[in-house]
Amino acid sequence: MTEREQEILQWLRQNPLIPQQELADQLGISRSAVAGHIMKLMQKGQILGKGYILADSPYVVALGGANMDIRGSTVAALRQGDSNPGRISCSAGGVARNIAENLARLGADCRLISAVGDDLYGRALLESTQRAGVDVRHVLLLPDAATSTYLSIHGPDGDMAIAINDMDILTRLDATRLAPQRELLRHAGLIVADANLSPDALAWLFAEAGDTPVFMDTVSAFKADRLRPWLGRIHTLKPNRLEAASLSGLPLDTPAQAPALASWFHQQGIRQLIVSLAADGVFYSHADGTHGWCPAPACDIVNATGAGDALMAGLAWGALQGMPLPHAVELAQACAALTLSCAATNNPTLSLTAVQQLCPNLPYPEQS
Repeated sequence: MTEREQEILQWLRQNPLIPQQELADQLGISRSAVAGHIMKLMQKGQILGKGYILADSPYVVALGGANMDIRGSTVAALRQGDSNPGRISCSAGGVARNIAENLARLGADCRLISAVGDDLYGRALLESTQRAGVDVRHVLLLPDAATSTYLSIHGPDGDMAIAINDMDILTRLDATRLAPQRELLRHAGLIVADANLSPDALAWLFAEAGDTPVFMDTVSAFKADRLRPWLGRIHTLKPNRLEAASLSGLPLDTPAQAPALASWFHQQGIRQLIVSLAADGVFYSHADGTHGWCPAPACDIVNATGAGDALMAGLAWGALQGMPLPHAVELAQACAALTLSCAATNNPTLSLTAVQQLCPNLPYPEQS
């Protein structure tokens, strides 16, 4: 689907009876253009008939951080304790929010649960996220809190040198405020969450998830420790080298140590482990014994921020389609490559078509 078609589907999910003229006014296009897009969506099987009856397909709930990313980068080596000339940009970010945007760009129906302040950053986040095709109706808008902000500094190689996050607002996303989303969670095809959630929110998540698979992003070695009590309830865990070693207490200095580390995680109850090892690629392991390596994607790194979120989105999309783990990992690596080669945290050109061009030999499910 095109970005415009995803945007139209988002509006139709919120109001299946919306008149075409009102939809045109909301999108800033003509009524005839809306009619043309709706006809194409009907041909693709996304709309089943009059009254905009939408095709029933499993949706993803993304639960966790949504923040404004402020990125500073230099073309010369960073000098500590000095003012460094460079470029500064702002973009929508947050691990769960980024994953949700990437999933929507792949064509998935994704609902975001998070919290933002009723301020300039918060309103901008909601607008850009909805424009990408994500359902943001379940994001809390809090008038007495500031939207999360993530400040990162990058050297000329694109890698992050240091970052500061101000995410106090997520402590307000507690069990009481999450309770109205119980049914949304229970009927999801898959849940993706991040370790930005408070211990209270994590306890609520695993109490309500039932049999729905939970894919968890560890975020950082510090925040990954919050997941320790819940390892037996997590279906898929995606740590990096430092986070995996910190959680398990096992070394991961060389690729040869990865299988023993994966065995430890499977003993705790993790069904799928995907460890990102930077230049060494990705090691994946399933509790059924399936395991292997997927090499790092060949691409020019413009911005490393957001690649892990794109990787998780690809894993979740592959799981929704019933793809075997090795194929889902290869697709996820393609999503990461597209993101690494883009200056923005989330590549606006990410799509299933773009991924298929990088991985033409994968057995993709038939798309209507």
